[in-house]
Amino acid sequence: MSNLLYWAVLFLIIGLVSAAFGFGGLAGTAIAGARILFWVAIVLFIIALIGGLLNRRGGL
Repeated sequence: MSNLLYWAVLFLIIGLVSAAFGFGGLAGTAIAGARILFWVAIVLFIIALIGGLLNRRGGL
């Protein structure tokens, strides 16, 4: 698992545990951080995938 996805999962777990114990502000912040890191990881994955495909074809 990539480092960004590791942090996204960690923030998600922190947010879920915080929400279970009633810490609304901390839970919302952790979930928002997890969401941002998840989408950044997805975008970087797509960029790497496209770059790998172009490199294999001999482009760029």
